[in-house]
Amino acid sequence: MKKSIIISLAVGCVAVQSMAQSGTNSPYSQYGLGILSEQAQGFNRGMNGLALGLRYGNQVNSLNPASYSAIDSLTMIFDVGLSGQITNFKEGNVSRNAKNADFEYAVAAFRVFPKVGLSIGLIPFTNIGYDYTSTSRIGTSETTTAETHTGSGGIHQAFVGVGWNVFSGLSLGANISYLWGSYERQISISSSDAYVNTMERTYGATVNSYKLDFGLQWEQRMAKDDRLTLGATVGIGHKLGADPEVTTTSSNSQTGVSSDNTFTVENGLAIPMSYGVGVAWSHGGKFTIGADYSLQQWGSVDLPETDVNTGKYVMKSGLLKDRHKVTLGGEWVPNEMSLNLLERVHYRAGVSYATPYVTIQGMDGPKEYSVSAGFGIPITNTYNNRSFLNISGQWVRSESSAFITENTFRINIGITFNERWFMKWKVE
Repeated sequence: MKKSIIISLAVGCVAVQSMAQSGTNSPYSQYGLGILSEQAQGFNRGMNGLALGLRYGNQVNSLNPASYSAIDSLTMIFDVGLSGQITNFKEGNVSRNAKNADFEYAVAAFRVFPKVGLSIGLIPFTNIGYDYTSTSRIGTSETTTAETHTGSGGIHQAFVGVGWNVFSGLSLGANISYLWGSYERQISISSSDAYVNTMERTYGATVNSYKLDFGLQWEQRMAKDDRLTLGATVGIGHKLGADPEVTTTSSNSQTGVSSDNTFTVENGLAIPMSYGVGVAWSHGGKFTIGADYSLQQWGSVDLPETDVNTGKYVMKSGLLKDRHKVTLGGEWVPNEMSLNLLERVHYRAGVSYATPYVTIQGMDGPKEYSVSAGFGIPITNTYNNRSFLNISGQWVRSESSAFITENTFRINIGITFNERWFMKWKVE
């Protein structure tokens, strides 16, 4: 137990440090609050993020806190995950590749009272990371301008959650989260003509706020070996208390004179109301299939933007859109009690589709299609056959008819330590 505690604390410290790094190279992360994190754990990443109707006693499912009430009373579960990805960016005939690795999550869960489970964890909320330059020629002259866009940062989430089995079949839950992080986005415009002024515009904000999410699950036995679970979640939208600002610097290389203008928008960032519903059907512990639908009402959230006429930083509506996402997935276990390892492996697969949540120059941002497949491999020793190595591969395509297309292949690796901390040994 002492070794497990030390390992858990060490991994948690690594997670906090690693979350300071960006896990994306996507130019789309310069819009909105960045690329929205999937926030799934290792076991449901193999099902492409299916979660709302899933109840497991040996896995942590932070996407529906009502599921914590299913945690086994004898165990302490600790789950850590990381990912590596290769992304191809294509625009017209131009194609580029980028590689990223990221520490995805660290979560834990255990039973605190009869019918009450508790979970704690660290997960990313948004990611920002990009660096690209575009060049253009001014009219028919030989003068060219270079416009460089860079950005980094993101918002992180630490949560404490509780799930309560109110009565047979019905469970309620809640996650209380602390959101923190910062971002910096920069646009630099330079010219090959030394007499033309250069311009640099820097956007930034720091977030320290909270997030509240509530969940419900209702489980019903349909037949001797069949169970149906309905799940629902609600996330509370609110202002983040952040004051985004922009600083514009104009410089003349001939005179060496520069000027700065800074504008700040008070309480200019927010998160939306979000809703989710899901259903899962399991048969005899051999297979589970399910479907999720989620809605994030980003369309009701305003964002600050630089006014092209006045140069001021002001709040504007219509920069974001409601985001809809549908996920289908499932898993199959040939024989969980078999002595054959291959028959105890959990085989998983899933697909999903999500609409864009940002607009770019008045047009819709990228739609997202994704497919995943994975395995849950039992880790067995002399006293524990409940821990898992979760491995999955995921292909994600983000495309917009007017902008670049991204194709990402991602490998997710998660390890679920399931230790019998609370089991009482009997000696005769």
